[in-house]
Amino acid sequence: MNVATASKVRLPPEVNRILYVKNLPYKITAEEMYDIFGKYGAIRQIRLGNTPETKGTAFVVYEDIFEAKNACDHLSGFNVCNRYLVVLYYQSTRAFKKTDTEKKKQELDQMKSKYGLATPENK
Repeated sequence: MNVATASKVRLPPEVNRILYVKNLPYKITAEEMYDIFGKYGAIRQIRLGNTPETKGTAFVVYEDIFEAKNACDHLSGFNVCNRYLVVLYYQSTRAFKKTDTEKKKQELDQMKSKYGLATPENK
């Protein structure tokens, strides 16, 4: 896509250069990821999940937002080793929301115990 056309296209606000990929086979390598996702544009970085909680997921960072959009449109539902990929745009607010709520809950429980307020567990 040339610069003149790219500047006239309005993208939804959730579209960005970082894709979050779920439902990957555990044995997939970075080279295989580059083969699959590299067809849609220049890739800056691929990060595969390596802990038990993040296995089967990856982040793919493209150089250009339009290449990321093209990859997301074409690869969502793509079959890799009998698994259908789930390709989403990375949303930082959504990613940290769960950890923030858990942290706030722990802080609230500590405050309740400190001041002797009844918690549902203590009733």
